[in-house]
Amino acid sequence: MKMIISPAKQMKICEDDLLPLSTPRFLDKAAYLLHQLQSKSYEELKEILQCSDKLAAEAYQNYQTFRFDQNPSAAILTYKGIQYQYMAPQILEDASLSYLHNHLFILSGLYGILKPFDGIVKYRLEMQAKLPNSLYDYWTDDLANTIDDNVILNLASEEYAKCIRPYKPLIDVHFYEQLPNKRVEKGVYVKMARGQMVRFLAEHQIESLDDVKKFRESGYEFDEETSTETIFNFVRKSNNHELNIKTKHSK
Repeated sequence: MKMIISPAKQMKICEDDLLPLSTPRFLDKAAYLLHQLQSKSYEELKEILQCSDKLAAEAYQNYQTFRFDQNPSAAILTYKGIQYQYMAPQILEDASLSYLHNHLFILSGLYGILKPFDGIVKYRLEMQAKLPNSLYDYWTDDLANTIDDNVILNLASEEYAKCIRPYKPLIDVHFYEQLPNKRVEKGVYVKMARGQMVRFLAEHQIESLDDVKKFRESGYEFDEETSTETIFNFVRKSNNHELNIKTKHSK
């Protein structure tokens, strides 16, 4: 069993003692994309990245001096979005980190696919960007073929899962809030739950899908009735979870 997750837009320069253990597999293909990005004007790059003036200016400046070997840090510690905060890899024990090394893949617009301890440098490029052609067409089946398993737990957004879905079967995991008259997926809660599930799987060394169903963090429970072999639904009763977000994490 393997897992796929999305990267995060927010990244940090990591000075943790946990040094990169490996080099990204598709560095040559990433270098081609980097060359394309570096050849763009500020206006062209802003159009590609579809972001604010401030973020575009930062990205433009970063790409002008970007080097893959310039102080890389482990991918799992460099991304800092909500999912990664709730995964909390910096406090996991060695056995859990080893599990992630063997089971987890991070999808990336620039790097393609990453192992948790591949060394990466801060960048900005989403998978849905066009450079000028689709990155989905650029990566084709390279990313899916990297995953040496046909049991793949999908904890990524659809933007990134689309890189794998045409080539390998996925088990989609959903996290719902049970409201009085309906169930809804709320983006921030989904990101939190995905991170918690990765941590749960690592801490308990989960190898079977039946054990995945035992996930109970933050009040979620596996819904046998609405789940299938390829869709795992976890549901919790709607409560006031905003306090957790305000006190523990911010996007």
